[in-house]
Amino acid sequence: MPEPGEATELRSALLSLRRTSGLPVVFGGLLSDARHARIAELSGAQTPALRGLVISAGSGLGGKAIALSRPCAVTDYPSSRHISHEYDTAVAAEGLRSVVAVPVVVRRTVRGVLYGALREPLTLGDRTFDAVASSARDVEQALAVRDEVQHLLASTRERITDPGTGPGTWEGVREAHRELRALAPKIVDPVLREELLAVCGRLASAAGPERGPSAGPVRLAPREVDVIACVASGATNAAAAGRLGLRPETVKSYLRSAMRKLGAHTRLEAVVAARRAGLLP
Repeated sequence: MPEPGEATELRSALLSLRRTSGLPVVFGGLLSDARHARIAELSGAQTPALRGLVISAGSGLGGKAIALSRPCAVTDYPSSRHISHEYDTAVAAEGLRSVVAVPVVVRRTVRGVLYGALREPLTLGDRTFDAVASSARDVEQALAVRDEVQHLLASTRERITDPGTGPGTWEGVREAHRELRALAPKIVDPVLREELLAVCGRLASAAGPERGPSAGPVRLAPREVDVIACVASGATNAAAAGRLGLRPETVKSYLRSAMRKLGAHTRLEAVVAARRAGLLP
């Protein structure tokens, strides 16, 4: 079953699609199992006919896109001979004619389907296809990040309760913290993002080998912590920029600001000070 937070990514992509493509109606849903998607998000619809509609793989236009794992389109839905017509009643109630359906594919697995539609039987151009495909990629990337976050959260919960004392174990905690911090800005769902940051805070507050009585109330901005975490792993400014989706100049600015707040003169001093202040594990 799709997680409730996943609807956030889908809704955001559909709203963006309607703005950028000019399509009057866009809608979509995520798969509840390997063969069924439920239309849960709509923008521009004039009736509730499509909401909650369950699309089966191979049935209708969206089902065809799911089964083939590729975009499909029709110029006039009611009269098309290239699709089955199980959903004609709902489509007719909304007055849709020209429709495109694009599957959301994450690691070769179809996870959902996005639609764009006109109420006239007009041929959809390449620009429209590209817009729908781009929105599908946005959802794919968001779901891939969500999957990675869930995997990391699951693997770090045990480390929080029993981080161990060996250097190898502790370096694993630090690596998990860095990866989670880097993923946080990419999360659209606020609930999942807060959960992720809460886990990061618990990792950072765990008793580490360099934590000492000199810990102080130093406050760094979230991105400053992200940069220091990358620096702690040995990353250069360029490498940190790549991980965090920032420009190297921006990373340098965050690092300089963090060093000033920490009273550090070198990158190593900044990392040590951040750990003593409980900002890094």
